[in-house]
Amino acid sequence: MRFDSPSFTRRGCKLLSFAVVFLFIAVCGVVGQQTSIEPETQSPTPPGSPAQIAPPSAAGSTSTAQSSPNAPKNDPGQSGLIKLGAGDLVEVNVYNVPELTTKARIGNSGDVYLPLVDYVHVADLTTEEAQALIQKRLEDGGFVRNPHVTIFVDEATSQGVTVLGEVSKPGIYPDLGDRKLYEIISEAGGFTPSAARKVAIIRRNQPDAIQVVLPRNLAEDLTGNVDVLPGDTVTVPKAPIIYVVGDVGHPSGLLVDNGSLTVLQALALAGGTNRTAKMGGARIIRKGPAGMTETPLALKKMLEAKSPDVALQADDILFVPVSGARLAASRTFEAAMSMATAVSIYAVHP
Repeated sequence: MRFDSPSFTRRGCKLLSFAVVFLFIAVCGVVGQQTSIEPETQSPTPPGSPAQIAPPSAAGSTSTAQSSPNAPKNDPGQSGLIKLGAGDLVEVNVYNVPELTTKARIGNSGDVYLPLVDYVHVADLTTEEAQALIQKRLEDGGFVRNPHVTIFVDEATSQGVTVLGEVSKPGIYPDLGDRKLYEIISEAGGFTPSAARKVAIIRRNQPDAIQVVLPRNLAEDLTGNVDVLPGDTVTVPKAPIIYVVGDVGHPSGLLVDNGSLTVLQALALAGGTNRTAKMGGARIIRKGPAGMTETPLALKKMLEAKSPDVALQADDILFVPVSGARLAASRTFEAAMSMATAVSIYAVHP
C-alpha cells in the first residue's frame, strides 16, 4: 500500500477528526463529573464561620421561645394572689399512686384530711405551696419515694367576693383574677334605689374596713373603682332617710345618700309649708340613747334668715303641725310616726 496515495490521506484525516471529537467528549465528561462532586468534597467550614454557629443559634431560639411570655407557664406573681381557704373543694393526686387520689373540702380550721398523712393545714397557701407541703409529709413519713403531688381546685369558694346590702342580687361572686369594685357591683345587679354611695370593703387580716365614696355617675368618674381581692366582703349600706311630715306640700321620706341635709333644704324638697302650718310649733323628733327627744325650731325666723339653719341627722322627723290643732304632747310622736309610714320616699342628691 502506498501511504502517499490520495485514498490513504483521506482515510487518515477521517480517523484524526474522529479521535479529536472523542477526546473532546471525554474531557467534557470528566470536567462535569468533577463539578458535581466538588460541593460534597469541599473542605470543612473553618471554626467560627456562620455554618458552624447555626446549630447553637437554633438551640438558642428554641430556649427563647420557651421563655416567651406567651408560652404557658405558672406565673408565681399571679398564683401568689390566689390562695386556698376554708370551703374550697380540692382534688389531690399523687403521680403513679392512684390509691392516694383524694377529693375533699377544706374545713373551717383550714385543714384537709388526706390518706396516710392525716390532716394538713393548707389555708392561706397557694396550690404550689400546698403541693410542696404534702410532698414533704409523704416523703418524711416514708410513704412514697420522691412523690409528685398535684392539686386541682374544683370549687374556689374562698376566692369569691361577698356582696351584701343594698344591691339587686346579694351573694358570693367568684374572683380568681384582677377584679374592680364597679365590676363586682355590676355582677350583683347594681344598686337599689335606697342604696348609699359609701361602700365598705372588709378585707381579710385587716382590722379596719376600706371606705369608698362613690360618685353619682360611675361611668364618668373612676376614682372609686378600686381593686377587689379574693375573700373581700363588699357592704353597701342603706342611705339615711329624713322624714318630713305634717302640714307641708308633699310629706315624704328624703333619701340622703351623700352629704347632709338641713331643715330648710328638707322643707324645700317636701314642697314647703302650707298656709295653715303652725310655724312656731315645728320641731325635730330624734331618737337618741335616752329615747325619743323633741327639739323646737324657730322655723319662721329660719325662713326670714334671722336664725341659723339646723342640720338634720339620719332617721330624724321634721314635724310641722297644723295651725290651731290641739295635739297632746304625749301623742305628738305617735302622730308623726303614723304620718311618716304613709309617705313616699324620694332620693336626695346634695
